[in-house]
Amino acid sequence: MNSINASTRPSAPPEIPRREALAALGIGAFVAAGAAIAQPSTQPTPPATNPTRPKDLPAKGPPTAIVPGNLAPAELHVFDEATGLFVLPALPYAFDAMEPYIDAKTMEIHHDKHHAGYVAGLNKSLAELARIRSAAGDSGLVKFWANQVSFHGGGHINHSLFWNMMAPPGKGGGGSPRGALAEAINKTFGSYEQFVAQFKATAGSVEGGGWGWLAVEPWSKQLLLFQGEKQQDLMVTGALPVLGIDVWEHAYYLKYQNKRAEYVGAFFSLINWEFCGKLYDRAIAR
Repeated sequence: MNSINASTRPSAPPEIPRREALAALGIGAFVAAGAAIAQPSTQPTPPATNPTRPKDLPAKGPPTAIVPGNLAPAELHVFDEATGLFVLPALPYAFDAMEPYIDAKTMEIHHDKHHAGYVAGLNKSLAELARIRSAAGDSGLVKFWANQVSFHGGGHINHSLFWNMMAPPGKGGGGSPRGALAEAINKTFGSYEQFVAQFKATAGSVEGGGWGWLAVEPWSKQLLLFQGEKQQDLMVTGALPVLGIDVWEHAYYLKYQNKRAEYVGAFFSLINWEFCGKLYDRAIAR
């Protein structure tokens, strides 16, 4: 990435408050839905990943959000208020915790490369828009950078939720939903088995890369199954996530190659239904 020339660098833009930053992305509801119920991390500390950190956003020390020892269960830690930057949250488990359903190398690359790339791209895009507002950037690129905010912001939030929607098999992962979520699934889809069949068909038939989502539609409080192409295309406005699966090839190709259906089927051995149930309870209470 090209750095900003010191001679033309604008004065530092104001830091972006957490709520304002998330609202600007249209993803505040997704993040709020995950707050208060994320799992604490047991994974070794990953290196800080801000390769495109804009020089006009001054550092105020390391982003504590990515230090596992400081990860409180009450936060997903997608944004660091001290630096005004979005940050990469640590995985709440080891890379090999999803074996044999998802291999350790896939988890490592998926988190440390792909998710980290979305975080870097989001910070870069917001910094470029700040430069444009201060007349230091090309105003003709507003559309481009706004699109990049949507894409990278969607990728960041989707993945931050995705890691917590899974748990190691037999240690919170697998089984079936309970409580209010189980009742809602039976009411909406006829039975858990019919839900599973539709979820697999929905996620399995996403064109290209994208996501399969179970979410609460906020006006009717009904559960919906829908596809999210790329990171955010086809997203139902205001939908509050309950369960999602990443079906980009980077999420499964090392182990499953082109057999996406097998990967989607294996995902059911990893679903953290307790976390998803709490997401559902929070969504219908809004």
